[in-house]
Amino acid sequence: MTVVLGAADVAGLIDAVDVVGAVEAIHADLGTGAVQQPAPVALTGADDALFLPMAVRSDRLGLVAVKLMADVPDNAARGLPTQRSTILVSSSVTGECIAVLDGMTITRARTAATTVVATKHLARPGSRTLGILGAGNLAVEHVRAFEATRPFERIVVWSRSSGTVTRFLEAVGPDVARRCVIVPEARRVVEEADVLCTLTPSVDPIVRGAWLHAGQHVNAVGARPRPTHRELDGAAMARGTVVVDSRATAWTKSGDLLEAVVEGALPQDLHPAELGEVVAGRAPGRTGDDEITVFDSVGLGAQDLAVAARLIDLARERGVGTPVAVARVGTVLPGR
Repeated sequence: MTVVLGAADVAGLIDAVDVVGAVEAIHADLGTGAVQQPAPVALTGADDALFLPMAVRSDRLGLVAVKLMADVPDNAARGLPTQRSTILVSSSVTGECIAVLDGMTITRARTAATTVVATKHLARPGSRTLGILGAGNLAVEHVRAFEATRPFERIVVWSRSSGTVTRFLEAVGPDVARRCVIVPEARRVVEEADVLCTLTPSVDPIVRGAWLHAGQHVNAVGARPRPTHRELDGAAMARGTVVVDSRATAWTKSGDLLEAVVEGALPQDLHPAELGEVVAGRAPGRTGDDEITVFDSVGLGAQDLAVAARLIDLARERGVGTPVAVARVGTVLPGR
């Protein structure tokens, strides 16, 4: 039987899952080559919609998954989410479709968890100030993830929308809100942050290389998966030691990386370390207190699978989800 976990099912289970632990473990597998994670193929058409089938196989988990991620900017005018995703999980042994999961909550949670893992391995010890550019749902998820693992003394926040900031402060709660400083310019966030998270759907850079400072760690997260959309300019990418979640994927859909190469700020033959290689001890992370590190986060199906696997186990334990007989087992169809 296949279990279907809708948005409400996933939301009801996700708090019981160690998302950071799952993501860190799957990145260690990626770093040792234990996971097959090809670059996604972009499916485009006459409109501006983009569909990305993100396939992954993990023999440790005994699972294969495909997440279909839809990026549909025109949905904003329809009053609908501009990004949607569905994750299909099958057994790598029998091929049985084990589960179908709504991907919205999983995507936000694994994205924030990946940032936490990158910060753990790349940021300077003793970092005290977190900088947040963008105050939407992804920013809320990031702050919650950091609060659960390594709280910051101070959080500096900027957003283009005052209404978004108000909702952000309400969502993170009064204890966190008291540590937040809202500033009117993105530059001030960059200049004050020990750890910076860019969490905007920006097309053009909002972070300049001249604003970065020694010892800083940057998580470039928010830009849409399109090769010309970016949050950091070429100078910012060039100032830092760049680490990616996947070279194959980053060279396909990271505008931060690709546009820096187009500008000549980064060389075409750049071979950045992958986060998994750093986690697995096969590549260096931060090498000095004054080094600037940049984690270019584009999102991987492996991260989705790692979290989905734990959700499926938990759903079985708790009897959550809708079982569906998707396939007939052992039945020969007429004419076959």
